[in-house]
Amino acid sequence: MEKSLAEMQREVDRYISQFKEGYFSPLSMLARMSEEVGELAREVNHRFGEKPKKPSEEDNSIELELGDILFITMCFANSLGIDLAEAHDKVMHKFNTRDKDRWTKKDTD
Repeated sequence: MEKSLAEMQREVDRYISQFKEGYFSPLSMLARMSEEVGELAREVNHRFGEKPKKPSEEDNSIELELGDILFITMCFANSLGIDLAEAHDKVMHKFNTRDKDRWTKKDTD
């Protein structure tokens, strides 16, 4: 069963709400998001780039790093009262209007 974005945001909120500390401040979350993006970059570089992992480095995965980014994105949105489904709709509208002719479309014949 697939989860909706709203369900995932609620699941994250239930998790965070069990702790007295609650959500981090926006600046702390931005720092955490930057850290997670750096970890994703490192994994992509190890897998597709010229920098292999050291034998002493633990295994990690692009999937887990993307999951971490998704989690912190939901925390950030929840803390600011942002519905990510609405944000997604607005971004898709922007891409479907402003950028509709920006790239070469595949033939649909």
